[in-house]
Amino acid sequence: MTLRLADIVKALEGAVQAELVGSPDLQIDRLATLEAAGPRDLTFLSNPKYLGKLAQSAAACVVVAPSVREAAMRRGACIVVDDPYYYFALMTQFWKRQHGAGTLPEIHPSAFIHPEASVAPGVSVGAFACIAAGAVIAEGAHISEHCVIGRGAFIGADSRLSARVTVADGCRIGERCIIHPGAVIGADGFGFAPHDGRWIKIEQLGAVQIGNEVEIGANTCIDRGALQDTVLEDGVKLDNLVQIGHNVRVGKHTAMAGCAGVAGSATIGAHCTLGGGAIVLGHLSLADEVHISAASVVMRSILKPGHYTGLFPIDENAAWEKNAATLKQLHALRDRLKQAEKALSNLQEKL
Repeated sequence: MTLRLADIVKALEGAVQAELVGSPDLQIDRLATLEAAGPRDLTFLSNPKYLGKLAQSAAACVVVAPSVREAAMRRGACIVVDDPYYYFALMTQFWKRQHGAGTLPEIHPSAFIHPEASVAPGVSVGAFACIAAGAVIAEGAHISEHCVIGRGAFIGADSRLSARVTVADGCRIGERCIIHPGAVIGADGFGFAPHDGRWIKIEQLGAVQIGNEVEIGANTCIDRGALQDTVLEDGVKLDNLVQIGHNVRVGKHTAMAGCAGVAGSATIGAHCTLGGGAIVLGHLSLADEVHISAASVVMRSILKPGHYTGLFPIDENAAWEKNAATLKQLHALRDRLKQAEKALSNLQEKL
């Protein structure tokens, strides 16, 4: 589908104030990167380090910040906005709406919906999905193939569950959420009591509460609480293969990259970020606006906003082993240094 440049700008004018410089009749076939864009493509420039590539871009139009306006005009058509990356995000949403399949809501004949479940008008249910007794599916929700919605679970309006998503008994998903394939919401938390050399299961009696506009990546797992619920507040974004332990609470608009993990009963504040592979140990607290670098391990509570890193730099193995061996001696070296400082201080007093 080809769209006029002016029609794209008009569609987004309610959300962002934008200035179109150039022909409004330019035909746009697709969105593309700055380097790959062709003469019928729309792209954007948000990072100043790519400014040198602007003049060489063959794009029909480039979305730029006001500071880049003059350089963009010399190249050709441009859309000038305060936040090009935000505008690009809105463009992708608009583009998907325009180019989506547009299928009407339907319930596949092979889907099982318990007579005591409640499915609102306008809901889609895919093949071999299973909706248990007492479950409630709100208007406009989409339940894809092979999804399982447990007893008493709730799926909010306009939320979309991709194939093979499981929402276990009693768990709640808010409105306009997106849950990608294979995610499991409400599996038992990892709770066992040691007794006489054996592990005795602690039944997980809580559930999972997920707010509005939350996105959960493929094969991500969010465990149900032991007694109280595990909670993800509005706007949380989780990448693929993220593990959220039981009784964790994640604040509004926090984002976690792939393979991050949060152990049980930890509390993560609002507007935090965890890089890929980052780990937060159990029962710790992170304040609002805490940002953890990739592969870091958080071993203590962080009560002050900021950017934190805890990892050992990669090196050739032989050099790494030498450095690791040195690290083991740091405590003894510290004690020797203190003794030397004390001896020097005593000597200075005598002089």
